[in-house]
Amino acid sequence: MSKLPVLMYHNICINENESKGLHISVQKLENQLRHLAENRYTSFHLSELEHKVTIPKKSIVITFDDVTENQFHYAIPLLLKYNFKATFFIPFAFIGKTDIWNASSKSSPEKIMSLEQLKSLDSSIELGLHSYSHKEYDSLSDIEITKDFEKCFEIINKNNLKVYNAIAYPYGNFPKNGVKKESFFKVLKQNNIKMGLRIGNRVNQFPLKSIYEIMRLDIKGEDSLLKFKLKIRFGKLKLF
Repeated sequence: MSKLPVLMYHNICINENESKGLHISVQKLENQLRHLAENRYTSFHLSELEHKVTIPKKSIVITFDDVTENQFHYAIPLLLKYNFKATFFIPFAFIGKTDIWNASSKSSPEKIMSLEQLKSLDSSIELGLHSYSHKEYDSLSDIEITKDFEKCFEIINKNNLKVYNAIAYPYGNFPKNGVKKESFFKVLKQNNIKMGLRIGNRVNQFPLKSIYEIMRLDIKGEDSLLKFKLKIRFGKLKLF
């Protein structure tokens, strides 16, 4: 089996002093992408992995949550510069608005990409789902989750957006045990969801063992380049 690190990013900032938590500086992001390029990592869209049984030794999936405008202005040009593919997950209720779900944790909200910006993205950028209302799935009923998906698909179809049916769970949250977990996965299957991404902070084995529990590595703004290198090899070590 091969190893498949899946990276999770959020906001991009210009000021190095603000590079912490969900915000990573442009310089740190570029250093990380340069490292991947110099070490000849092959990036994949999630949709490309659906029917693969083998991948190159140095493979990686790069993901961004929330489709914020700072990603549009700073992350996408760097991805193009280093010739990497990436998947961006959309919280559909907030297109063209702001990330109000983070309002209590920071002083100023981040603007979400508009429909026009989403439609203008290069083919190296794949779009996925980040729910409609950005609520924790574990707190919703199966009916509420189904309605959430219906609203996502309505926007996709109405606006002719090309979106791959992979879902990044908001906050990495989903029912993790027993009947509720089984029921949740059934709802995903009924809605033709191909892959579900949690956090987990571990490196996946490929072929993927569970398509609805794909683990992502939470790349923090304060991470050093050394820590980044260790994460993509080993996952989140206890010494971190």
